[in-house]
Amino acid sequence: RTIILNNPRKRNALSLSMLQSLRDDLLHDVKSKDLRVIIISAEGPVFCSGHDLKELSSEDDVKHHSEVFEICAEVMTLIQKLPVPVIAKVNGLATAAGCQLVASCDIAVASEKSQFATPGVNIGLFCSTPAVALGRSLPRKVALEMLFTGEPLSAQEALMHGLVSKVVPEDKLEEETMKISRKICESSKSVLALGKATFYRQMAQDLDAAYKMTTQVMVDNLTLRDGQEGIEAFIQKRKPVWSH
Repeated sequence: RTIILNNPRKRNALSLSMLQSLRDDLLHDVKSKDLRVIIISAEGPVFCSGHDLKELSSEDDVKHHSEVFEICAEVMTLIQKLPVPVIAKVNGLATAAGCQLVASCDIAVASEKSQFATPGVNIGLFCSTPAVALGRSLPRKVALEMLFTGEPLSAQEALMHGLVSKVVPEDKLEEETMKISRKICESSKSVLALGKATFYRQMAQDLDAAYKMTTQVMVDNLTLRDGQEGIEAFIQKRKPVWSH
């Protein structure tokens, strides 16, 4: 599934309505066996500029401001809770909550012209919620320099520090994203879902707890139909037939 942020006139700002639509599109028929990977891309030169600042002016009340930030946090955490991998396909500028969106995805492929920034400090609104995703994707000092200065990272700097997983020429972005997607689609959905959920759980634990939990998950993985099918296929030197 490809979800396209399609309001380039507003730099694909994450307005309340955009966030609600994004949440609905992410959740749509998510348990279908046919859904194997989700790609988030965007129209126009800006991938996503973050929140719509017109919704954060003093004309709107605190309740509205809370709703915007709460649904944004819900969408960002939802991405990691989905049973399929989510890929950000970035071709342009990703700032503030837009940068948060990239950092929240499981994989991010960017074109060479892409840039990433958290410039909220420059307008008096520190990027505290983007910092949650940023601080979990980047080394602390790199994340804090971005947050304190608002200066952008180039695509190559983002790759070097781990914000994105691949950087390619703009004309190769679609091809590379689809190459990764097709490779994911070769695997069992149920095995990938278990693996993704386990990865994020163990990352929040200390080493001993992480090994204890994942040891049990490996045992559980073997009880899955596709767990046994994969091993049998390997032994029999044939291609596995997944039931998902």
